Amino acid sequence: MTQHERTAIVTGAGSGIGRATSHRLVAEGYRVCGLDIDEAGLARTADTAPSGQFTVRVVDLTDVAALEAVLAEVVVEEGVPDLLVNNAGVGVAATTPETSVADWERTIGVNLGGVFHTCRVVLPHMVARGEGVIVNVSSVAGIVGVRRRAAYCASKAGVIGLTRAIAADHAAEGIRVNAVCPGTVDTEWIGKILASAPDPDAARAAMEARQLDGRMGSPEEVAAGIAFLASPEARFVNGSALIMDGGMTAV
Repeated sequence: MTQHERTAIVTGAGSGIGRATSHRLVAEGYRVCGLDIDEAGLARTADTAPSGQFTVRVVDLTDVAALEAVLAEVVVEEGVPDLLVNNAGVGVAATTPETSVADWERTIGVNLGGVFHTCRVVLPHMVARGEGVIVNVSSVAGIVGVRRRAAYCASKAGVIGLTRAIAADHAAEGIRVNAVCPGTVDTEWIGKILASAPDPDAARAAMEARQLDGRMGSPEEVAAGIAFLASPEARFVNGSALIMDGGMTAV
């Protein structure tokens, strides 16, 4: 690792926004360590990244001991990250009564607990160095209610609250932490939802219609927002939630 090489950790790097973000950061000169439970997905992300610029660690974010061990290993082997992107997420289509205890715990554990535990481990290293950037991937579902996404909405609202709390606690120590709140983005996860719908074409049309311009966002567009928040141009942005939803929440 050269003296000026920037490093980043990206969770959920095996698909969707995490893969696009990893590729974007590598293109901008970062050495990226991708974390995911999906080993095959990480391999596909690595296949299209320059050799040596994208490394992988397979880990379940809800296994706190394993996550702590992996992050400690990354810090020792690759240095304190300049950037932490908490992107990993899961969801379940259910109202509150329909949500099982297991689905609730998994959703909160990955979407909110994963952010908490990565920040809890990485932040002290950033603070000791006197600088660091964190970008957490929330959702418009953390701002407004979405039907049949009770656990998901709760987890993503928690991410925004945690983002602001970390900024309040650590801004004076050189830390910037912000969230992005995507609307409907055309990822593999959305593809699975559509495939399970009674009429996939009608379901896709309904999802596209939620945005003012009548289309879903792309993972690359969200990655561009994350890259901006990580950049020096966003030095005056801290504790914010950047909505990237094609106008979904504007009306």
